[in-house]
Amino acid sequence: MKFFNFHTHQFTNQSTILELVNQYPQEFDASIPFYSIGIHPWYIQEDRIEEDLKIIEEKLQIKNCLAIGECGLDKRIEISFDQQIIIFEKQLALAEKYKKPVVIHCVAAFQEVIVIKKKMNISVPMIIHGFSKNNQVATQLIAAGFYLSFGKYLLKNPDLKTVFQNIPNDRFFLETDTIEESIEQVYELASEYKSITISELQEVISSNFENVFGGERMKNIE
Repeated sequence: MKFFNFHTHQFTNQSTILELVNQYPQEFDASIPFYSIGIHPWYIQEDRIEEDLKIIEEKLQIKNCLAIGECGLDKRIEISFDQQIIIFEKQLALAEKYKKPVVIHCVAAFQEVIVIKKKMNISVPMIIHGFSKNNQVATQLIAAGFYLSFGKYLLKNPDLKTVFQNIPNDRFFLETDTIEESIEQVYELASEYKSITISELQEVISSNFENVFGGERMKNIE
């Protein structure tokens, strides 16, 4: 594994890249080697929540399913925030049951996510994907035990440079999400910001992968 793409919606099938491809319960593609699966707050549909949760639970028991998500909270959509919390907490309970990390979508609800993690005493790694906020929010999340994943906003917002530089090396991942740019381009900028070589960055990410997803799983993948 030369490159690890923590969160993407596009499977590119390159031998040098391990891609954690986002999947949805109703659109599951069994041909994708490694994936996360979850109910995104944007796509909550009341009439199929239980069916979706059942599919997620089935997939979490397969070794190729590396994580649950993306799931989380979003205050800028019309779906009831209380309902979002209920469904998020049900997915966190599954993550705990099957000891899988959580890929989190969070918009304007970081304090709530921190509170829920503490309230539910979540022990599995929780990773905020697509992080784009300031040093204060980043510091609070790191202190609460979260990991942060950077991609689109790192490339597009120069103000995120100092935030990323301040993130401890053992607490971040890199991703492409839905952008056209490659994970190699994200690594290139990240290594520049961190003042380390691509090889050193690859070692950092590999170590973080091992800590979050497990050393044995990494051996199986390689």
